[in-house]
Amino acid sequence: MLTNIYIENVAVIEKAIIDLDEAFNILTGETGAGKSIIIDSINAIMGQRMSRDLIRTGAKQAFVSATFSDVSEAAEKTLSELGYESEDGDYILQRTMTAAGKNTCKINGRPAPLSTLREVSFHLINIYGQHEGYDFMTADSHIGYIDAVGDYPELISDYKQKYLVYADLKKKLGSMTDDIRDRERKIDLLKYQIEEIDDAELEPGELEQIEARRKVLNNGERIRSGLARSYEALTGSEAEGLLSQLSSVADELSELSELHPDLEGVSERIQSAYEEINDCHYELRNIYDDLDFDPEEIEQVEERYDLIRTLSRKYGSTIEEILEFCENARHELEELIAYDINKEKLEEDFRKAEQVLKKSSEALSKARAKAAEDFSRAVMEEMHYLDMPNVVMTPDITVGAFTENGCDTIELLISANPGEEPRPISKIASGGELSRMMLAVKTIIAEKDEIDTLIFDEVDTGISGSAASKVGRKLQQLSKTHQVICITHQAQIAALADIHLFISKNVSSGRTFTSVKRLDFEERKYELSRIIDGSSPSELSLRHAEEMLNSK
Repeated sequence: MLTNIYIENVAVIEKAIIDLDEAFNILTGETGAGKSIIIDSINAIMGQRMSRDLIRTGAKQAFVSATFSDVSEAAEKTLSELGYESEDGDYILQRTMTAAGKNTCKINGRPAPLSTLREVSFHLINIYGQHEGYDFMTADSHIGYIDAVGDYPELISDYKQKYLVYADLKKKLGSMTDDIRDRERKIDLLKYQIEEIDDAELEPGELEQIEARRKVLNNGERIRSGLARSYEALTGSEAEGLLSQLSSVADELSELSELHPDLEGVSERIQSAYEEINDCHYELRNIYDDLDFDPEEIEQVEERYDLIRTLSRKYGSTIEEILEFCENARHELEELIAYDINKEKLEEDFRKAEQVLKKSSEALSKARAKAAEDFSRAVMEEMHYLDMPNVVMTPDITVGAFTENGCDTIELLISANPGEEPRPISKIASGGELSRMMLAVKTIIAEKDEIDTLIFDEVDTGISGSAASKVGRKLQQLSKTHQVICITHQAQIAALADIHLFISKNVSSGRTFTSVKRLDFEERKYELSRIIDGSSPSELSLRHAEEMLNSK
């Protein structure tokens, strides 16, 4: 239930606080007072598009806040899944829009994207305005109303699941039957790529080994001369080498350590160093002797390196990636070569999916046809009550190709006068008839709708007298199970409300200000009298207004 709306700097509303009750809430006021701005503000909190022109002149930003309490299970589940919890059961939706067009939205103080406001508000509020009446005149919208009241959600779900399988197979089959020459070119290319990689006989880690050997071969002379110098420094040539000198030091310290105990540790370390360096001397000699810089090997290594680098530029930066590319290409080639077999299997799978979908669509169509008949009959009964006793509504159902929502096209046809053939709503319904028709539809849908708050924006367009009274009674009936908020120009409707809010505007210092006031009994009498007379209240209109309030 929508319990409170706070509006700041939206059009002519500088600041307004609107408190609402659970039952039947009415908003009245003179034309241009700002009633539509309140609807615009509610639409803003529902995540709908909001023009920057709605920001009050001179203000940097507009702000709207709405508080909801005792929300439906569906709304609470959606909010919880999106990560918005409430300790006291209240949810506060807020939206700020700057003159630069930036939107900031919050739910219970936490940031929320605009799309989340739209998703959440879908479970909180349902608004009926003139635009929805015009939408109802389009046949495409009718099936949605019928599905909303039809008792077959599992059939819709089953059909959609089977349609996804059908559509996927149809898409695959379509791609398989594309240009045969493209398939043949692809086979030739894959064969060439696979052969090129297979001929290279690549091994994982080979590139690193090649690069290491290439480095050695390309620096052969420097390695050879460096090893020779190092070996000569260790063994000596014309002068005594490092090993000979270190051996003499080790022998000398060994003798001296018998004379001075503190030299024993140093002597052992020198001896150990001599042995380690001597091992290095032999290892250097072996490496030097094994050096082989065969020009033929150098050429082979360079050729191998160039081959691997060429393949890496085509198929992957590493040998592992090249081999993976080859494996994938081999698998794709197998599929293309087995085209005929695969195509036959795909065609068989498609035929089966089509039969399964057809069976599911027939069950859905049958359920829809019954729901459409029941829906039309229920709408007629409601419209008969709303002073349209001669209306006949009948569904025109055609079955066509499979679509995401089924294969049914349903258009509701009406006849407003006896003897006339039912025709499309857009060609028959007047403004008043359309308003009552939409109220009848909303009444039927509301019986199954979990949305707590229903908002009717000038549902009384084009009606008066007895019809207006019955529209008011129907709204009053709806308010027994839903919170109803209605903007009206009809005294008959306003008199039936539980809460009456009066919207007025005044000019101060050259600026227009709109205010919202909750009326008591006496104030309601004067407002109803104004609506009845359209001028200053008369004694007669005041008595009439009081009778209307007392007899609701």
